[in-house]
Amino acid sequence: DVQLQASGGGLVQAGGSLRLSCAASRFTFDDHAIGWFRQAPGKEREGVSCISTTDGSTYYVDSVKGRFTISSDNAKNTVSLQMNGLEPEDTAVYYCAVVEDHFCSVYVWKSRAMDYWGKGTQVTVSS
Repeated sequence: DVQLQASGGGLVQAGGSLRLSCAASRFTFDDHAIGWFRQAPGKEREGVSCISTTDGSTYYVDSVKGRFTISSDNAKNTVSLQMNGLEPEDTAVYYCAVVEDHFCSVYVWKSRAMDYWGKGTQVTVSS
């Protein structure tokens, strides 16, 4: 079975930075959209960002544009999310996910069902 292992969450003050990583095993980084969702207490799950493993095209939800950067290392089967300028509103459990055989786009990340999910990693931003 495909496994997605997320890491890098933690507690940080507002304005600080964290880097999340998602390592995929039993999975080939070809022609897929891979990225991150988050869910805060009492809120719906939100697609944060994705990247196409084929051409590196990306999507970011408006609230993180200019602060978060997603990247992939296909040789290491790893996707990372560099989060700078963190705000208390970024506090959530972050989940890594994959849509197979699709490029990353706002449609894919908002509308399609994910093929695989990783366990979440908690990000807490204090004010």
